[in-house]
Amino acid sequence: MNRDTTTSPTTDWGHLLWDPLRLSAMATEYAVDAWQRSVLYADVRRQRGNQYQEHFQEQTPNVLDFASEVIMSGLDLPKPVNYGLVRILPPADTPSDPHKRPFVVVDPRAGHGPGIGGFKPDSEVGAALKAGHPCYFVGFLPDPVPGQTVEDVMRAEAAFVRMVGDLHPDSRGKPAVIGNCQAGWQILMAAAVWPELFGPIIVAGAPLSYWAGDMPMRYAGGLLGGSWMTALTGDIGAGRWDGAWLVQNFENLDPANTLWSKQYNLYSKVDTEGPRHLQFEKYWGGYVFLNDVEMQYIVDNLFIGNKLSTAQLVTSDGLRIDLRNIRSPIVVFCSYGDNITPPPQALGWITDLYRDDLDVAGHDQTIVYATHDSIGHLGIFVSGSVGRKEHQEFAANIDVIDVLPAGIHRIQIEDHPDETPEGGSTGDAYLTRIQRSNIDEVREIVRPNPESDRHFAAAARISEINLACYRSFVQPWVRALVTDQSAKWLEPLHPLRMGYELWSDRHPLAAAVQESAQHVREHRQTASEANPFLQLQAEFSTAIEQMLDQFRDCRDQIYAQAFDMLYSLPLVQAMTGQSLHDDAPPRLHPSETPEHRQYLAQELTRLEADTHSGGLAEAAIRALFFVLAARGEADGRHFRHAEKLVRHRLANDFDMQAFRHLVRRQALLMKLDEDATVSAIPGLLNNIAPDDIRQVAGMIVQVIGSGGVLSAQEQARLEQVAALFEQAEHQAQAASALAMASPANETSAAVVDANSAPAMPISANDTSAVAVDTKPKTSSPKPKAPLKKTASKTPAALRASQPRREKGK
Repeated sequence: MNRDTTTSPTTDWGHLLWDPLRLSAMATEYAVDAWQRSVLYADVRRQRGNQYQEHFQEQTPNVLDFASEVIMSGLDLPKPVNYGLVRILPPADTPSDPHKRPFVVVDPRAGHGPGIGGFKPDSEVGAALKAGHPCYFVGFLPDPVPGQTVEDVMRAEAAFVRMVGDLHPDSRGKPAVIGNCQAGWQILMAAAVWPELFGPIIVAGAPLSYWAGDMPMRYAGGLLGGSWMTALTGDIGAGRWDGAWLVQNFENLDPANTLWSKQYNLYSKVDTEGPRHLQFEKYWGGYVFLNDVEMQYIVDNLFIGNKLSTAQLVTSDGLRIDLRNIRSPIVVFCSYGDNITPPPQALGWITDLYRDDLDVAGHDQTIVYATHDSIGHLGIFVSGSVGRKEHQEFAANIDVIDVLPAGIHRIQIEDHPDETPEGGSTGDAYLTRIQRSNIDEVREIVRPNPESDRHFAAAARISEINLACYRSFVQPWVRALVTDQSAKWLEPLHPLRMGYELWSDRHPLAAAVQESAQHVREHRQTASEANPFLQLQAEFSTAIEQMLDQFRDCRDQIYAQAFDMLYSLPLVQAMTGQSLHDDAPPRLHPSETPEHRQYLAQELTRLEADTHSGGLAEAAIRALFFVLAARGEADGRHFRHAEKLVRHRLANDFDMQAFRHLVRRQALLMKLDEDATVSAIPGLLNNIAPDDIRQVAGMIVQVIGSGGVLSAQEQARLEQVAALFEQAEHQAQAASALAMASPANETSAAVVDANSAPAMPISANDTSAVAVDTKPKTSSPKPKAPLKKTASKTPAALRASQPRREKGK
């Protein structure tokens, strides 16, 4: 973590020493200020303890900053859990649009209580409400239902999403779900089993590949001998696992912040920092509990076993939890400043499951990722700047994300251009660009290391052995000695809880401190910023932070070296079933099984058969993708224009899900064989009226031109598309003329020569409606490859409607 080490200009202590009166006055000024700040600091911490006690007296403690109403309780499910679904009541000035897809925000149960996703107006909940979406929130109670499991929670979350979908049958799409941290991987597990329930899924700061990266926390399980400590902690808690231990792990990652910076920041800015400090501490100190079976499942299968990202988990009824089954777009949002879930852990599941881009396309899966340069773990959910930028843009472009084709994409959010583009909104502060990416770019971020995987595989095997020994020889004795009452007595003794428990109004000195703090506020005397002792204080704080950072770096390096040394020993490798001369990978890659290869071959064969199936809608979408493919990216403007024009020309019974399937299917065909897919366009337009072909061609020109000046390659592709539509129009006119001239039609008055037909009267301003049939047509004969056209052979009307290149560009 980089810290700001800048301080005020260095004080000239030589001159001050020759002026004892001035030095004495400044020392007195600083002493008074420091004493008053100490009293105010103690009072804020007293309020912190009171807040902790009051928070746990609430029936449903949370830090949600929005009014809500309960919709569904997990306690009423066949397998009850301590989760619940609430509807967020929108503010009066920003009502929700019932036709927009609903958002469901799910908070992590990783030691803290719920509400972080709606902690403030600029948050995930706030961004969804601001965009006009109905919003729901999934929270939980501090205590789990006895016996509840991770699988029970999965079923409950699926039931909540199903309920939200049922409440909004007329929305544009299925519910969009945001899963923060721990909730992210749990939502993906539910979506892998019940993919039909979910719309786009946004996972923010969610660890999915636990062996990836270089985060020091990943070594803890191996250095402690595995998950037997997890079982022991649950047994001491009489079956309840205190989430404060998880928070303690987070605190240990940054000792400078835990031991000094957080407290010093309050002390140095106590006049203004108190409310913000108390607001954050209400969340940070709101510890919750898990069942011992839940925590054991998480540690064994995820933290140490890393089984989620390799499709090794199976439900109790025999269903494999395979993330490749998810058919909704998955948006992964992570940050390089996150020391809890760095980008390799957030994105490593992609390289764990897939070998190449064809593998991703064969599973018809859309993966979108966005990275932040510096924000920390909690900032991904809490930071106001992230809420106003990333989450606001995710919400505004969620329908765009939902129709993205299969493959890997990267989102970049930029400041909006000074000049508002045609069709853009003057209120848009940012411009979202969606660029094609590939698995090689993801691999550059993740940096898979087979040798490191071999060490973690050995640690996982050692963990299984130690856990079996503990359960066989120690666990019966511990459970016999521990009672529910003794577990209750031990809870307040946790190191993190003691800080809240020991200093509150229950302390005998609290009243005196409160009275002194009130007196100080009435007679506050602050030291000037130029006070040399205040500058010395800041320099002293910086030195402590740097010292603790150096300690952290040395400690983390020792952890990594000790782990690698221990689990690379030949004896340890042999004991865990790995030979020194064994070249096989430590874990089988899911994409290399014979069943998977057969599945992929069948899917690709089925896709090839769709190349010559379709009609006017399929042809239009192929043409759009063909021209825009030269750009390599798209932004929100392109999709808003395309949707507006396409919806205007579709029938009134527009089905968003059918449209999504159509767009994604055609994009996938283009990805697999662009030449064959584009060459099939004239065949798709058989039996289509010439006027309809001409109007849809005009729509294509409008959509493509809405993004600005075309490049030379885009211009050439547009001309090639124009030639294909002109060819289809001439064929349609010839077929119509032939039908009119046939003996069966005695009322024909004239025969139209197709070769003398006028050029396509395509106009970008033509708003006449065309009912485009989105149902696939029967297969048509494969046409010949289109001839390349020069600019002079482009229809005159089409050239007139194309955007002209500006001078100097």
